[in-house]
Amino acid sequence: MEPESYEVSLQPFLTPDANNMYIFKGNSSVVFVCEEATNLILIHSNKLNYTMQGSFHATLQAEDGGAAPAISRTWLETTTQYLVVQLSAPLQQGRRYRLSSSFTGELADDLAGFYRSEYTDESGTRQVVATTQMQPADARKAFPCFDEPAMKANFTVTLIHPTDYEAISNMPVKNTKQQVIDGVTWSVTEFDTTPRMSTYLLAFIVSKFSHVDRNSSGTLIRIWGRPKAIREGQGDYALNVTGHILTFFEGHYNTAYPLPKSDQVGLPDFNAGAMENWGLVTYRENSLLFDDNFSSISNKERVVTVIAHELAHQWFGNLVTLRWWNDLWLNEGFASYVEYLGANVAEFEWNIKDLMVLNELHDVMATDALASSHPLSFREEEINTPAQISEVFDSIAYSKGASVLRMLSSFLSENIFKEGLQSYLHTFSYNNTVYTDLWVHLQEAAKKNNVQLPDSISNIMDRWTLQMGFPVVTVNTLNGTVSQKHFLLDPTSSVDRPSDFNYVWIVPITWMTGNSQGSSNYWLTGVSGIVCPGHEWGSCCHLCCRGTAWGSQGGSAATNNDFKISSSWLLLNLNVTGYFRVNYNQENWDQLLNQLGTDQTVIPVINRAQIIDDAFNLARAKYINVTLALNTTLFLSRETEYMPWQAALTNLKYFQQMFDRSELFGDMSRYIRNQVTPLFEYYQNITNNWQDRPSGLMAQYNEINAISTACSYGVTECQKLAANYLQQWKNTSINPVPPNLRSAIYCSMVATGGEDAWDFIWQKFQNASVVSEADKLRTALSCSPHPWILNRYLQYTLDPTKIRRQDATSTINSIASNVVGQPLLEQFKKDNEDIGFGSGTRALEQALERTRANINWVTENQAAVMQWFKDHRS
Repeated sequence: MEPESYEVSLQPFLTPDANNMYIFKGNSSVVFVCEEATNLILIHSNKLNYTMQGSFHATLQAEDGGAAPAISRTWLETTTQYLVVQLSAPLQQGRRYRLSSSFTGELADDLAGFYRSEYTDESGTRQVVATTQMQPADARKAFPCFDEPAMKANFTVTLIHPTDYEAISNMPVKNTKQQVIDGVTWSVTEFDTTPRMSTYLLAFIVSKFSHVDRNSSGTLIRIWGRPKAIREGQGDYALNVTGHILTFFEGHYNTAYPLPKSDQVGLPDFNAGAMENWGLVTYRENSLLFDDNFSSISNKERVVTVIAHELAHQWFGNLVTLRWWNDLWLNEGFASYVEYLGANVAEFEWNIKDLMVLNELHDVMATDALASSHPLSFREEEINTPAQISEVFDSIAYSKGASVLRMLSSFLSENIFKEGLQSYLHTFSYNNTVYTDLWVHLQEAAKKNNVQLPDSISNIMDRWTLQMGFPVVTVNTLNGTVSQKHFLLDPTSSVDRPSDFNYVWIVPITWMTGNSQGSSNYWLTGVSGIVCPGHEWGSCCHLCCRGTAWGSQGGSAATNNDFKISSSWLLLNLNVTGYFRVNYNQENWDQLLNQLGTDQTVIPVINRAQIIDDAFNLARAKYINVTLALNTTLFLSRETEYMPWQAALTNLKYFQQMFDRSELFGDMSRYIRNQVTPLFEYYQNITNNWQDRPSGLMAQYNEINAISTACSYGVTECQKLAANYLQQWKNTSINPVPPNLRSAIYCSMVATGGEDAWDFIWQKFQNASVVSEADKLRTALSCSPHPWILNRYLQYTLDPTKIRRQDATSTINSIASNVVGQPLLEQFKKDNEDIGFGSGTRALEQALERTRANINWVTENQAAVMQWFKDHRS
C-alpha cells in the first residue's frame, strides 16, 4: 500500500501527570491506496498506547464511497514495531482507504520521536519543550505511520498546546483558535499541508522560545532559542548567514527553495549535531547559537558549516530522497561536501574549502584503513532494523562520502558535476532514488560536455563505493613505475569482506614536479594507464580513455615515463583531491624532504600537510621507516601555516599516547617543545602578547595550536600565561581569557593546577549559561593528570544532573584521549556494561583492532624512535 496523506493531531502535556510522567495524546489518520489486494495492514507503531475502538486499535473506512472490509483482529508486534490490522476480506487494488486511531505516548527525555527537552529560565523556573527527532525510525513513536523514506505523503499537522506556548512545524501556521478541553483552555494550532515528504523529516515543537527573523528573497527565516539567548543576540550570526547560504544553494541546484519559510531551532537537549527536518531544522545549541563574548572562531566555523550542511539537505535529501538507508552515504556525504561550499559563500575570506582535507579526508582514512571498515553503500537487505540503520550514520557515510564526491567533482569539474546534479534534482523532485540515478545524470552531463574518461562514471565510482578502503599509490621516479594496493594500517590484518573488484580502484592522479609549477593528470586503472601531460581531465588524450585490463589482488603496476625524474622531486595528488595515500621511492622522499627543509612554500600548503599525514600512516603500515615520517616534521620550526602543523600534531599525538610512559618521552617532549617555541613566539609577537586576534580562520586556529602544544609540552612562558589567567579569574571573578584561547588555556589550567583548579573550572561549568562556553569547560576538565579525578569525572557522565545525557559520550571520549584516562576507561566500561552506550558494535571492533596494531607497532619501533628523538632533542 502507498500512503497519500496524513492528518495528525497531537496534544503534549508539559507538566507531569499523577504518575510523574510526561505524556502526549494524539489522533491520526492516514489515507492510502491499495497497490495489491491484501487482508493485512502493517503500519509502524512504537511505544504508543491505543484507545480501543470497540475491540480494535484502529478503524478503517473506504474513501471513495462504499464499504471497507471489516477488521477481524488487531495487535501490536513490539519486536518489529508494527501495528497489525487483520481484515475479514481483502482490500481492493486501486481503492483508497483511511485508517484512523487515537493513542497516548510518553513525552520522554530520550531524545527520540516526540520527546521533551528542559532548561532553567532566568527566574530559576524549569521550562519544558516538546520537540521531535524522527530520523531514522522514530516518527512511529509519535503516531502510527508507514515509517520508511520511500513512503512519501502529505502531512497536515495540528498541535494542541497551552495558551502561553508557541507551536511551530514544517509549514507555516494556517490558523490558531482556542478550545476548552476538560475545563481548561488550550490553543489549537493548525499548519498548512506539507508537500510530499518522508516521515523522518516531519517536525513539530511546542515551547516558550523566542526568535529573530528576516525575509530573504521571499523566504521567511527565523532563528529560535531560549529567550535569554535570543535576547543576548546569540541567534544573530545564524540569521545573518542563513540567507546567503539559501541563495547560494538555490543557484547551485538551479532550484528555488521549496518551502515558504525556514525555521532553525537551538535545543538544550538534542542527540545529533542537527537534523534537516524540512522547513524546521533542529540543532544542538552549540551548532546554531553564537556569542562573540564567549564563542571562539571554531564555534563560529561549526555554526556556519552545520547550517550549510542542513540547508543543503533541504534539496538533496528532502526534495529528492534516497529510497532506503543503505544509500545513506550519498545523502550525508553530499551534504558534508557541499557544506564547505555553502560556508565558503557566507565566510568567503576563510578559505574554508581547504579544511575539508583535514576535517573529512584525513580523519576518515584512519577508520577506512582498518580491515573492519565497510563500503560506503550496503546491500539493501543488510540494513533492516532500527539499530542497523543507526549504525550506518558513521564517519564513513559522512566523511568518506564527502571525500569521494569531492574527487568526482574534481575530475569532472565543478560546473559539470553541478550540471548533472541539477538534472538529477529536477527529474526526481518529491520522489525517491537510488545512488546510481545520480551517476546516470552525471554521465549525461559528462557526455554533453565531451568529457573523456577511462570508463563510465558508474564503473569508476563503484570501485570507491562498493568496496571498503582505499589504495596507496606507489610511484618510483627511477623507472617511472606506478602501482596501487589496498592500504591497511595493520598489514598483518586479514580482510574478510570480499570485493568484486579485488580491491583495485580506478584512480585519478594529478601531479607536479620541482622543475615545473604546472600540473598534469593521469588515470591509474590497473595494469595500464597513460599520462596526458598538461591536459585537463575533460580533454584527456585518446589512449587514456580506452578500456584497460584489471590486475590481481596484490596490486598492479604501470609505467609512465613522465614519472621518471632524477633532477627534482615528484609530488602526486595535488591539493589532495584524490582519496588515496601516496608513497615514493627513497630518492624522491629525500628530494621532497630537502625541498621542505630549504623552502617549504614551493609545495602547496595542503600538500605539505599531506606529506606529513601520508608519511606517518605509511610508517604505521610498514611501507616506510618511522624515522622518515619523523623527518617530515623537521621543517616545522620555520612553518607558520595551520594545515601542516595540524597534520603533524594529530600524528605526534599518536606517539604521545604510545610512549607517554616510556623513557623516550622526555626526549620527545624536548623535540616538540623546540619545534613549537618559534610558533608560540611568532603568535605572541603578531597578537601583541595575545591581546589581538590574527586575521583569517587558519591563522587563528594555528594560534590555538601554538598555545595548546606549548603548554602541553612544558614551554614555561605558556604555562605561566595560563597560571596568570587563572589567578586573575579567581581574584576578580571576571574571565580574562580571550574566547579563541579558552580551550587551550583551560586545559593547561586543569593540567597544571591540581584539584583546586579542577574544582574551580567545574564550578564555572555548572554556572555557564552559554553552551559554547560550557563545552570548552567540560572538555578541559578531562585534561587532569590525576587518575582519581578522571575516575570521578567518568562517574559524573552517568548522572544527567551533572552532565547532560547528550554530552556523556563526547565527555567519555575526551577522557579517553588523555593518556592518563585511557586505562581507566576499560574498567569503567566493565563496571557499567548494563547501561550500554548505544549501537557502537562496529566502533568497538575498530577500537580493538587499533589497540592490537598499536601494541605491535610500539614493540617494533621503540628503539628507532628513541634514537631519533635523542638525535634531535636539541
